[in-house]
Amino acid sequence: MPAMPAGQIRKRTAALTRTPAWRALTAHHKAWRDRHLRELFAADPQRFERFSAEACGLLLDYSKCLVVPETMDLLLALARERDLEPRIAELLAGKRVNFTEKRAAWHTALRAGEAAPHEVRRTLESMRAFAGALRKGALKGAGGRPITGVISLGIGGSALGPALAANACAADDGGIRVHFVATPGEPLARTLAALDPQATLVIIQSKSFSTQETLLNARAARAWLEAGGAATERGTHLAAVTANPAAARGFGVAPERIFPMWDWVGGRYSLWSAVGLPAMIAMGADRFDDLLAGASSMDTHFAKAPLERNLPVLSALTGLWHSDFHAMDTRAVIPYGSGLELLPAWLQQLEMESLGKGVNRRGQPLRHDSGAVLWGGAGTEGQHAYFQMLHQGTRPVPVDFIACRKPRAGTDDDTHTVMLANCLAQSALLMQGVTAAETEQALLRQGVPAREAVRLAPHQALPGNRPSSTLLLDALTPHSLGALLALYEHRTFVQSAIWDINAFDQWGVEHGKRLADSLLPEFSSAAPATAHDASTNGLVNYVKTKKP
Repeated sequence: MPAMPAGQIRKRTAALTRTPAWRALTAHHKAWRDRHLRELFAADPQRFERFSAEACGLLLDYSKCLVVPETMDLLLALARERDLEPRIAELLAGKRVNFTEKRAAWHTALRAGEAAPHEVRRTLESMRAFAGALRKGALKGAGGRPITGVISLGIGGSALGPALAANACAADDGGIRVHFVATPGEPLARTLAALDPQATLVIIQSKSFSTQETLLNARAARAWLEAGGAATERGTHLAAVTANPAAARGFGVAPERIFPMWDWVGGRYSLWSAVGLPAMIAMGADRFDDLLAGASSMDTHFAKAPLERNLPVLSALTGLWHSDFHAMDTRAVIPYGSGLELLPAWLQQLEMESLGKGVNRRGQPLRHDSGAVLWGGAGTEGQHAYFQMLHQGTRPVPVDFIACRKPRAGTDDDTHTVMLANCLAQSALLMQGVTAAETEQALLRQGVPAREAVRLAPHQALPGNRPSSTLLLDALTPHSLGALLALYEHRTFVQSAIWDINAFDQWGVEHGKRLADSLLPEFSSAAPATAHDASTNGLVNYVKTKKP
Protein backbone atom coordinates (compact mmCIF):
# COMPACT_ATOMS: atom_id res chain seq x y z
CA MET A 1 0.00 0.00 0.00
CA PRO A 2 1.57 3.34 -0.97
CA ALA A 3 2.21 5.74 1.87
CA MET A 4 0.33 9.00 2.05
CA PRO A 5 2.38 12.16 1.46
CA ALA A 6 4.01 13.76 4.45
CA GLY A 7 2.01 16.36 6.29
CA GLN A 8 3.00 19.87 7.10
CA ILE A 9 4.70 20.20 10.47
CA ARG A 10 5.96 23.59 11.58
CA LYS A 11 9.61 23.85 10.61
CA ARG A 12 11.97 24.03 13.58
CA THR A 13 15.48 25.33 13.32
CA ALA A 14 16.49 25.74 16.98
CA ALA A 15 18.09 22.78 18.75
CA LEU A 16 15.76 21.19 21.27
CA THR A 17 17.93 22.18 24.23
CA ARG A 18 17.72 25.85 23.19
CA THR A 19 13.93 26.05 23.03
CA PRO A 20 12.00 28.04 25.66
CA ALA A 21 10.24 24.94 27.01
CA TRP A 22 13.48 23.00 27.44
CA ARG A 23 15.16 25.93 29.17
CA ALA A 24 12.19 26.31 31.50
CA LEU A 25 12.42 22.63 32.40
CA THR A 26 16.15 22.96 33.04
CA ALA A 27 15.55 25.85 35.44
CA HIS A 28 12.71 23.98 37.11
CA HIS A 29 14.92 20.94 37.63
CA LYS A 30 17.61 23.02 39.34
CA ALA A 31 15.07 24.56 41.70
CA TRP A 32 13.28 21.32 42.50
CA ARG A 33 15.81 18.47 42.29
CA ASP A 34 16.55 18.27 46.04
CA ARG A 35 12.95 17.55 47.04
CA HIS A 36 12.31 13.99 48.21
CA LEU A 37 9.29 11.99 47.08
CA ARG A 38 8.52 11.23 50.70
CA GLU A 39 8.07 14.95 51.33
CA LEU A 40 5.86 15.37 48.27
CA PHE A 41 3.50 12.63 49.39
CA ALA A 42 3.34 14.06 52.90
CA ALA A 43 2.54 17.51 51.52
CA ASP A 44 -0.17 16.40 49.07
CA PRO A 45 -2.76 13.84 50.27
CA GLN A 46 -4.31 13.92 46.77
CA ARG A 47 -1.09 13.07 44.99
CA PHE A 48 -2.34 9.70 43.70
CA GLU A 49 -5.52 11.23 42.29
CA ARG A 50 -3.54 14.10 40.79
CA PHE A 51 -0.97 11.90 39.08
CA SER A 52 -2.90 8.90 37.82
CA ALA A 53 -5.07 8.29 34.77
CA GLU A 54 -7.18 5.44 33.45
CA ALA A 55 -8.14 4.27 29.95
CA CYS A 56 -8.78 1.07 27.99
CA GLY A 57 -8.85 -1.08 31.13
CA LEU A 58 -5.44 0.19 32.32
CA LEU A 59 -4.60 2.42 35.27
CA LEU A 60 -1.37 4.43 35.08
CA ASP A 61 -0.12 5.63 38.45
CA TYR A 62 2.78 8.02 37.97
CA SER A 63 2.53 9.66 41.38
CA LYS A 64 5.85 8.06 42.39
CA CYS A 65 7.62 9.82 39.51
CA LEU A 66 9.78 12.86 40.32
CA VAL A 67 7.14 15.39 39.31
CA VAL A 68 5.01 18.15 40.78
CA PRO A 69 2.16 19.94 38.97
CA GLU A 70 4.55 22.54 37.54
CA THR A 71 6.73 19.76 36.11
CA MET A 72 3.82 18.31 34.19
CA ASP A 73 2.72 21.74 32.95
CA LEU A 74 6.21 22.37 31.59
CA LEU A 75 6.50 18.91 30.03
CA LEU A 76 3.13 19.34 28.31
CA ALA A 77 4.27 22.75 27.06
CA LEU A 78 7.36 21.06 25.61
CA ALA A 79 5.18 18.48 23.87
CA ARG A 80 3.04 21.17 22.28
CA GLU A 81 6.07 23.25 21.34
CA ARG A 82 7.38 20.17 19.50
CA ASP A 83 4.09 19.80 17.55
CA LEU A 84 3.21 16.52 19.23
CA GLU A 85 -0.50 16.58 18.40
CA PRO A 86 -0.06 17.03 14.63
CA ARG A 87 2.68 14.40 14.68
CA ILE A 88 0.28 11.94 16.31
CA ALA A 89 -2.24 12.73 13.60
CA GLU A 90 0.38 12.06 10.90
CA LEU A 91 1.30 8.69 12.40
CA LEU A 92 -2.30 7.52 12.66
CA ALA A 93 -3.15 8.77 9.15
CA GLY A 94 -0.44 6.62 7.57
CA LYS A 95 1.78 9.47 6.42
CA ARG A 96 5.50 9.06 5.76
CA VAL A 97 6.73 9.42 9.32
CA ASN A 98 9.64 7.09 8.49
CA PHE A 99 11.41 9.93 6.73
CA THR A 100 14.76 8.23 6.03
CA GLU A 101 13.11 5.36 4.16
CA LYS A 102 10.24 7.51 2.82
CA ARG A 103 7.41 5.29 3.96
CA ALA A 104 4.65 5.11 6.50
CA ALA A 105 4.70 3.29 9.82
CA TRP A 106 1.05 2.37 9.71
CA HIS A 107 0.89 -0.56 12.09
CA THR A 108 -2.25 0.96 13.61
CA ALA A 109 -4.09 0.16 10.34
CA LEU A 110 -3.56 -3.55 11.08
CA ARG A 111 -5.92 -3.36 14.05
CA ALA A 112 -8.50 -0.91 12.73
CA GLY A 113 -11.25 -3.48 12.30
CA GLU A 114 -13.66 -2.69 9.46
CA ALA A 115 -11.72 0.52 8.80
CA ALA A 116 -8.57 -1.44 7.99
CA PRO A 117 -7.34 -1.53 4.37
CA HIS A 118 -8.85 -4.27 2.22
CA GLU A 119 -5.60 -6.23 1.98
CA VAL A 120 -5.31 -6.27 5.78
CA ARG A 121 -8.87 -7.56 6.24
CA ARG A 122 -8.36 -10.15 3.52
CA THR A 123 -5.15 -11.39 5.15
CA LEU A 124 -6.80 -11.60 8.56
CA GLU A 125 -9.59 -13.71 7.08
CA SER A 126 -7.02 -16.06 5.55
CA MET A 127 -5.24 -16.29 8.89
CA ARG A 128 -8.50 -17.02 10.71
CA ALA A 129 -9.41 -19.78 8.25
CA PHE A 130 -5.97 -21.36 8.46
CA ALA A 131 -5.69 -21.15 12.25
CA GLY A 132 -9.24 -22.37 12.71
CA ALA A 133 -8.74 -25.40 10.49
CA LEU A 134 -5.49 -26.19 12.24
CA ARG A 135 -7.03 -25.95 15.71
CA LYS A 136 -9.96 -28.17 14.66
CA GLY A 137 -7.62 -30.85 13.32
CA ALA A 138 -8.80 -30.35 9.75
CA LEU A 139 -5.28 -29.76 8.39
CA LYS A 140 -3.46 -33.04 8.00
CA GLY A 141 0.20 -33.86 7.75
CA ALA A 142 2.02 -36.80 6.22
CA GLY A 143 -0.04 -39.96 6.08
CA GLY A 144 -3.20 -38.07 7.03
CA ARG A 145 -1.94 -37.38 10.57
CA PRO A 146 -3.48 -34.25 12.17
CA ILE A 147 -1.07 -31.42 12.94
CA THR A 148 -0.56 -31.27 16.70
CA GLY A 149 2.54 -29.05 17.00
CA VAL A 150 3.69 -25.78 15.40
CA ILE A 151 7.19 -24.33 15.26
CA SER A 152 7.53 -20.63 14.47
CA LEU A 153 10.94 -19.71 13.07
CA GLY A 154 11.75 -16.02 13.19
CA ILE A 155 13.95 -13.54 15.00
CA GLY A 156 13.55 -10.04 16.39
CA GLY A 157 10.13 -8.63 15.59
CA SER A 158 9.14 -11.87 13.89
CA ALA A 159 9.53 -13.72 17.17
CA LEU A 160 9.26 -11.47 20.23
CA GLY A 161 5.72 -10.16 19.77
CA PRO A 162 4.03 -13.44 18.80
CA ALA A 163 5.88 -15.32 21.55
CA LEU A 164 4.80 -12.73 24.14
CA ALA A 165 1.16 -12.84 23.04
CA ALA A 166 1.07 -16.64 22.92
CA ASN A 167 2.70 -16.93 26.34
CA ALA A 168 0.29 -14.41 27.87
CA CYS A 169 -2.95 -15.42 26.21
CA ALA A 170 -2.79 -18.97 24.85
CA ALA A 171 -6.16 -20.69 25.06
CA ASP A 172 -6.36 -23.16 27.92
CA ASP A 173 -8.09 -25.83 25.86
CA GLY A 174 -5.39 -28.42 25.40
CA GLY A 175 -5.03 -27.39 21.77
CA ILE A 176 -2.01 -27.08 19.54
CA ARG A 177 1.28 -26.29 21.23
CA VAL A 178 3.24 -23.50 19.51
CA HIS A 179 7.02 -23.36 19.89
CA PHE A 180 9.12 -20.29 19.06
CA VAL A 181 12.74 -20.68 17.96
CA ALA A 182 14.96 -17.73 17.06
CA THR A 183 18.53 -18.91 17.61
CA PRO A 184 20.00 -21.50 15.20
CA GLY A 185 21.56 -24.71 16.37
CA GLU A 186 20.88 -26.35 19.72
CA PRO A 187 17.59 -24.51 20.56
CA LEU A 188 16.02 -25.84 17.36
CA ALA A 189 17.46 -29.31 17.82
CA ARG A 190 16.03 -29.47 21.35
CA THR A 191 12.61 -28.40 20.11
CA LEU A 192 12.58 -30.85 17.21
CA ALA A 193 13.59 -33.73 19.47
CA ALA A 194 10.28 -33.48 21.32
CA LEU A 195 8.07 -33.38 18.21
CA ASP A 196 6.79 -35.76 15.54
CA PRO A 197 7.73 -34.50 12.04
CA GLN A 198 4.62 -36.07 10.52
CA ALA A 199 2.40 -34.03 12.86
CA THR A 200 4.28 -30.72 12.90
CA LEU A 201 3.82 -27.48 10.97
CA VAL A 202 6.81 -25.14 10.51
CA ILE A 203 6.07 -21.44 9.98
CA ILE A 204 8.95 -19.44 8.50
CA GLN A 205 8.75 -15.74 9.40
CA SER A 206 11.07 -13.47 7.44
CA LYS A 207 10.15 -10.26 5.64
CA SER A 208 12.95 -10.66 3.09
CA PHE A 209 13.11 -14.45 3.29
CA SER A 210 16.86 -14.00 3.56
CA THR A 211 17.43 -13.52 7.30
CA GLN A 212 20.49 -15.65 8.09
CA GLU A 213 19.38 -17.08 11.42
CA THR A 214 15.85 -17.84 10.25
CA LEU A 215 16.96 -19.52 7.03
CA LEU A 216 19.51 -21.65 8.88
CA ASN A 217 16.72 -22.89 11.10
CA ALA A 218 14.32 -23.29 8.17
CA ARG A 219 16.75 -25.49 6.24
CA ALA A 220 17.40 -27.62 9.32
CA ALA A 221 13.67 -27.98 9.99
CA ARG A 222 12.99 -28.89 6.37
CA ALA A 223 15.68 -31.58 6.49
CA TRP A 224 14.13 -32.89 9.72
CA LEU A 225 10.71 -33.08 8.07
CA GLU A 226 12.12 -34.95 5.10
CA ALA A 227 14.09 -37.38 7.26
CA GLY A 228 11.01 -38.00 9.37
CA GLY A 229 8.80 -39.26 6.58
CA ALA A 230 7.33 -35.97 5.36
CA ALA A 231 9.52 -35.64 2.28
CA THR A 232 6.86 -36.07 -0.36
CA GLU A 233 4.33 -33.98 1.51
CA ARG A 234 6.55 -31.34 3.02
CA GLY A 235 4.42 -28.59 1.48
CA THR A 236 1.67 -29.51 3.93
CA HIS A 237 4.14 -29.05 6.78
CA LEU A 238 5.37 -25.57 5.80
CA ALA A 239 3.91 -22.08 5.92
CA ALA A 240 5.55 -18.66 5.55
CA VAL A 241 5.00 -15.02 6.42
CA THR A 242 7.04 -12.85 4.08
CA ALA A 243 7.18 -9.96 1.65
CA ASN A 244 9.10 -12.21 -0.77
CA PRO A 245 6.59 -14.90 -1.80
CA ALA A 246 8.72 -16.05 -4.75
CA ALA A 247 11.54 -17.06 -2.39
CA ALA A 248 9.07 -18.85 -0.12
CA ARG A 249 7.65 -20.80 -3.07
CA GLY A 250 11.18 -21.69 -4.12
CA PHE A 251 11.80 -23.03 -0.63
CA GLY A 252 8.84 -25.38 -1.00
CA VAL A 253 6.00 -23.49 0.67
CA ALA A 254 2.64 -23.90 -1.04
CA PRO A 255 1.30 -20.57 -2.39
CA GLU A 256 -1.91 -20.81 -0.34
CA ARG A 257 0.21 -21.01 2.82
CA ILE A 258 2.19 -17.83 2.20
CA PHE A 259 0.91 -14.83 4.14
CA PRO A 260 1.99 -11.29 3.20
CA MET A 261 4.02 -8.63 5.00
CA TRP A 262 4.12 -4.99 3.90
CA ASP A 263 6.92 -2.44 3.87
CA TRP A 264 4.80 0.05 5.85
CA VAL A 265 4.94 -2.26 8.88
CA GLY A 266 8.24 -2.40 10.75
CA GLY A 267 9.37 -5.67 12.27
CA ARG A 268 9.00 -4.53 15.87
CA TYR A 269 5.40 -3.48 15.14
CA SER A 270 4.46 -6.61 13.20
CA LEU A 271 2.66 -8.68 15.84
CA TRP A 272 -0.61 -7.21 14.54
CA SER A 273 0.06 -8.50 11.01
CA ALA A 274 0.35 -12.04 9.68
CA VAL A 275 3.46 -12.31 11.86
CA GLY A 276 0.91 -12.87 14.62
CA LEU A 277 -0.27 -16.11 12.97
CA PRO A 278 1.48 -18.38 15.54
CA ALA A 279 -0.10 -16.36 18.35
CA MET A 280 -3.50 -16.70 16.67
CA ILE A 281 -2.99 -20.46 16.45
CA ALA A 282 -2.08 -20.58 20.15
CA MET A 283 -4.93 -18.41 21.41
CA GLY A 284 -7.63 -18.88 18.76
CA ALA A 285 -8.91 -16.38 16.22
CA ASP A 286 -11.53 -14.82 18.50
CA ARG A 287 -8.98 -14.09 21.21
CA PHE A 288 -6.57 -12.69 18.60
CA ASP A 289 -9.40 -10.38 17.48
CA ASP A 290 -9.68 -9.25 21.11
CA LEU A 291 -5.95 -8.53 21.12
CA LEU A 292 -6.36 -6.33 18.04
CA ALA A 293 -9.40 -4.64 19.57
CA GLY A 294 -7.49 -3.81 22.74
CA ALA A 295 -4.70 -2.21 20.73
CA SER A 296 -7.25 -0.33 18.63
CA SER A 297 -8.91 1.05 21.75
CA MET A 298 -5.55 2.47 22.85
CA ASP A 299 -5.06 3.95 19.35
CA THR A 300 -8.37 5.76 19.73
CA HIS A 301 -7.44 6.99 23.20
CA PHE A 302 -4.04 8.16 21.91
CA ALA A 303 -5.71 10.04 19.06
CA LYS A 304 -8.53 11.68 21.03
CA ALA A 305 -7.60 12.06 24.69
CA PRO A 306 -6.20 15.46 25.74
CA LEU A 307 -2.48 15.32 26.41
CA GLU A 308 -3.12 15.92 30.11
CA ARG A 309 -5.01 12.58 30.39
CA ASN A 310 -3.33 10.66 27.57
CA LEU A 311 -1.65 7.54 28.97
CA PRO A 312 1.10 7.12 26.33
CA VAL A 313 1.88 10.84 26.49
CA LEU A 314 2.06 10.95 30.29
CA SER A 315 4.26 7.85 30.41
CA ALA A 316 6.55 9.25 27.70
CA LEU A 317 6.92 12.67 29.30
CA THR A 318 7.74 11.36 32.76
CA GLY A 319 10.25 8.97 31.21
CA LEU A 320 11.88 11.82 29.28
CA TRP A 321 12.00 13.91 32.47
CA HIS A 322 13.87 11.16 34.30
CA SER A 323 16.29 10.37 31.48
CA ASP A 324 17.15 13.81 30.10
CA PHE A 325 16.93 16.01 33.18
CA HIS A 326 17.78 13.61 36.01
CA ALA A 327 20.39 11.73 33.92
CA MET A 328 18.80 8.35 34.66
CA ASP A 329 19.98 6.50 31.59
CA THR A 330 18.58 3.04 32.29
CA ARG A 331 15.03 1.89 33.01
CA ALA A 332 13.68 -1.37 34.39
CA VAL A 333 10.38 -2.96 33.41
CA ILE A 334 9.16 -5.38 36.07
CA PRO A 335 5.97 -7.41 35.50
CA TYR A 336 4.46 -9.34 38.40
CA GLY A 337 2.49 -12.53 37.98
CA SER A 338 2.73 -15.07 35.18
CA GLY A 339 2.19 -14.38 31.49
CA LEU A 340 4.21 -11.20 31.00
CA GLU A 341 7.70 -12.58 31.52
CA LEU A 342 8.60 -11.88 27.87
CA LEU A 343 7.43 -8.25 27.97
CA PRO A 344 10.86 -6.73 28.84
CA ALA A 345 12.48 -8.50 25.87
CA TRP A 346 9.76 -7.24 23.50
CA LEU A 347 10.15 -3.73 24.91
CA GLN A 348 13.92 -3.83 24.51
CA GLN A 349 13.55 -4.13 20.77
CA LEU A 350 10.67 -1.67 20.56
CA GLU A 351 12.35 1.11 22.52
CA MET A 352 16.06 0.61 21.99
CA GLU A 353 15.78 -0.03 18.26
CA SER A 354 13.39 2.91 17.87
CA LEU A 355 15.08 5.44 20.14
CA GLY A 356 18.73 4.46 19.81
CA LYS A 357 19.49 7.32 17.41
CA GLY A 358 22.16 10.03 17.54
CA VAL A 359 20.98 12.56 14.95
CA ASN A 360 17.77 14.51 14.38
CA ARG A 361 15.73 14.54 11.18
CA ARG A 362 18.13 17.07 9.63
CA GLY A 363 21.08 14.75 10.28
CA GLN A 364 22.51 16.95 13.04
CA PRO A 365 24.04 15.39 16.18
CA LEU A 366 21.72 15.47 19.18
CA ARG A 367 22.65 17.78 22.06
CA HIS A 368 20.73 15.62 24.52
CA ASP A 369 20.28 11.94 25.31
CA SER A 370 17.68 9.86 23.47
CA GLY A 371 16.25 6.68 24.84
CA ALA A 372 17.43 4.67 27.81
CA VAL A 373 18.96 1.24 28.29
CA LEU A 374 15.96 -0.95 29.07
CA TRP A 375 16.16 -4.13 31.08
CA GLY A 376 14.07 -6.13 33.52
CA GLY A 377 12.30 -9.38 34.16
CA ALA A 378 9.73 -11.04 36.36
CA GLY A 379 9.43 -9.26 39.68
CA THR A 380 9.29 -12.41 41.77
CA GLU A 381 12.80 -13.40 40.64
CA GLY A 382 14.10 -9.83 40.48
CA GLN A 383 13.37 -9.21 44.16
CA HIS A 384 15.99 -11.81 44.99
CA ALA A 385 18.55 -10.47 42.51
CA TYR A 386 18.86 -6.96 41.09
CA PHE A 387 16.37 -5.21 43.41
CA GLN A 388 19.24 -4.83 45.85
CA MET A 389 20.87 -2.39 43.43
CA LEU A 390 17.56 -0.65 42.75
CA HIS A 391 17.15 0.04 46.46
CA GLN A 392 20.70 0.85 47.58
CA GLY A 393 22.84 1.32 44.48
CA THR A 394 24.41 4.66 43.58
CA ARG A 395 22.62 4.86 40.20
CA PRO A 396 18.87 5.50 40.57
CA VAL A 397 16.87 3.49 38.02
CA PRO A 398 13.27 4.39 37.13
CA VAL A 399 11.00 1.32 37.16
CA ASP A 400 7.79 0.43 35.36
CA PHE A 401 5.84 -1.98 37.57
CA ILE A 402 3.12 -3.95 35.79
CA ALA A 403 0.51 -6.01 37.58
CA CYS A 404 -3.08 -7.19 37.30
CA ARG A 405 -5.92 -6.46 39.70
CA LYS A 406 -7.48 -9.91 39.16
CA PRO A 407 -5.65 -13.26 39.04
CA ARG A 408 -4.94 -15.02 35.80
CA ALA A 409 -6.91 -18.17 35.05
CA GLY A 410 -5.21 -21.04 36.83
CA THR A 411 -3.71 -18.84 39.55
CA ASP A 412 -5.32 -19.08 42.97
CA ASP A 413 -6.37 -15.92 44.78
CA ASP A 414 -3.84 -16.29 47.60
CA THR A 415 -0.88 -16.59 45.23
CA HIS A 416 -2.09 -13.61 43.22
CA THR A 417 -2.53 -11.51 46.34
CA VAL A 418 1.01 -12.32 47.48
CA MET A 419 2.40 -11.26 44.09
CA LEU A 420 0.37 -8.05 44.07
CA ALA A 421 1.43 -7.19 47.63
CA ASN A 422 5.09 -7.67 46.68
CA CYS A 423 4.71 -5.44 43.61
CA LEU A 424 3.13 -2.58 45.55
CA ALA A 425 5.58 -2.98 48.43
CA GLN A 426 8.58 -2.67 46.13
CA SER A 427 7.31 0.51 44.51
CA ALA A 428 6.45 2.03 47.90
CA LEU A 429 9.86 1.17 49.34
CA LEU A 430 11.70 2.59 46.32
CA MET A 431 9.79 5.83 46.83
CA GLN A 432 10.00 6.32 50.57
CA GLY A 433 13.18 4.48 51.52
CA VAL A 434 14.24 3.84 55.12
CA THR A 435 16.32 6.44 56.94
CA ALA A 436 19.33 5.59 59.09
CA ALA A 437 17.46 6.90 62.13
CA GLU A 438 14.49 4.62 61.42
CA THR A 439 16.82 1.67 60.95
CA GLU A 440 18.65 2.44 64.20
CA GLN A 441 15.39 2.59 66.14
CA ALA A 442 14.24 -0.70 64.62
CA LEU A 443 17.50 -2.36 65.65
CA LEU A 444 17.20 -1.04 69.19
CA ARG A 445 13.66 -2.44 69.44
CA GLN A 446 15.09 -5.81 68.41
CA GLY A 447 17.49 -5.65 71.38
CA VAL A 448 20.64 -4.79 69.42
CA PRO A 449 23.11 -2.86 71.63
CA ALA A 450 23.15 0.88 70.96
CA ARG A 451 26.72 1.02 69.65
CA GLU A 452 26.06 -1.90 67.28
CA ALA A 453 22.81 -0.32 66.12
CA VAL A 454 24.63 2.91 65.24
CA ARG A 455 27.23 0.91 63.30
CA LEU A 456 24.69 -1.15 61.36
CA ALA A 457 22.14 1.56 60.63
CA PRO A 458 23.86 3.09 57.54
CA HIS A 459 24.22 -0.36 55.97
CA GLN A 460 20.52 -1.08 56.30
CA ALA A 461 19.22 2.36 55.35
CA LEU A 462 17.63 2.88 51.91
CA PRO A 463 17.76 6.33 50.30
CA GLY A 464 14.36 6.14 48.63
CA ASN A 465 13.41 8.86 46.15
CA ARG A 466 13.70 6.24 43.41
CA PRO A 467 10.99 6.95 40.81
CA SER A 468 8.57 4.39 39.45
CA SER A 469 5.25 4.16 37.68
CA THR A 470 2.71 1.38 37.99
CA LEU A 471 0.52 0.08 35.19
CA LEU A 472 -2.35 -1.89 36.65
CA LEU A 473 -4.39 -4.07 34.30
CA ASP A 474 -7.82 -5.19 35.39
CA ALA A 475 -6.84 -8.71 34.31
CA LEU A 476 -4.43 -10.25 31.82
CA THR A 477 -6.68 -10.76 28.80
CA PRO A 478 -6.02 -10.46 25.07
CA HIS A 479 -7.80 -7.07 25.13
CA SER A 480 -5.76 -5.67 28.00
CA LEU A 481 -2.51 -7.04 26.54
CA GLY A 482 -3.28 -5.36 23.22
CA ALA A 483 -3.93 -2.06 24.98
CA LEU A 484 -0.72 -2.39 27.01
CA LEU A 485 1.49 -3.08 23.99
CA ALA A 486 -0.08 -0.26 21.98
CA LEU A 487 0.48 2.09 24.92
CA TYR A 488 4.19 1.32 24.83
CA GLU A 489 4.32 1.69 21.03
CA HIS A 490 2.79 5.16 21.30
CA ARG A 491 4.95 6.08 24.29
CA THR A 492 7.98 5.36 22.14
CA PHE A 493 6.64 7.49 19.29
CA VAL A 494 5.94 10.44 21.60
CA GLN A 495 9.53 10.51 22.79
CA SER A 496 10.86 10.25 19.24
CA ALA A 497 8.67 13.18 18.17
CA ILE A 498 9.95 15.39 20.98
CA TRP A 499 13.55 14.42 20.30
CA ASP A 500 12.92 14.86 16.54
CA ILE A 501 14.39 11.48 15.61
CA ASN A 502 13.17 8.67 13.37
CA ALA A 503 11.65 5.88 15.47
CA PHE A 504 11.12 3.60 12.48
CA ASP A 505 14.51 2.91 10.90
CA GLN A 506 17.33 0.74 12.33
CA TRP A 507 20.51 1.36 10.39
CA GLY A 508 22.70 -0.03 13.16
CA VAL A 509 20.94 -3.37 12.72
CA GLU A 510 21.17 -3.24 8.93
CA HIS A 511 24.89 -2.40 8.87
CA GLY A 512 25.57 -5.25 11.29
CA LYS A 513 23.81 -7.70 8.97
CA ARG A 514 25.82 -6.49 5.97
CA LEU A 515 29.13 -6.81 7.79
CA ALA A 516 28.24 -10.34 8.91
CA ASP A 517 27.46 -11.24 5.28
CA SER A 518 30.86 -9.92 4.21
CA LEU A 519 32.63 -11.93 6.89
CA LEU A 520 31.07 -15.29 6.06
CA PRO A 521 33.38 -16.09 3.09
CA GLU A 522 36.42 -15.46 5.28
CA PHE A 523 35.76 -18.59 7.33
CA SER A 524 35.87 -20.90 4.30
CA SER A 525 38.78 -19.22 2.57
CA ALA A 526 42.21 -20.83 2.79
CA ALA A 527 43.87 -17.41 2.81
CA PRO A 528 44.18 -15.51 6.09
CA ALA A 529 41.71 -12.66 6.65
CA THR A 530 43.28 -9.26 5.93
CA ALA A 531 40.40 -7.04 4.75
CA HIS A 532 39.12 -5.98 8.17
CA ASP A 533 40.48 -4.28 11.26
CA ALA A 534 43.34 -5.96 13.11
CA SER A 535 41.08 -7.33 15.86
CA THR A 536 38.49 -8.81 13.49
CA ASN A 537 41.19 -10.28 11.20
CA GLY A 538 42.92 -11.76 14.23
CA LEU A 539 39.76 -13.32 15.61
CA VAL A 540 38.75 -14.83 12.26
CA ASN A 541 42.21 -16.26 11.72
CA TYR A 542 42.30 -17.64 15.27
CA VAL A 543 39.00 -19.45 14.67
CA LYS A 544 40.33 -20.89 11.39
CA THR A 545 43.56 -22.15 12.91
CA LYS A 546 41.75 -23.80 15.83
CA LYS A 547 39.23 -25.73 13.71
CA PRO A 548 39.28 -29.51 14.42
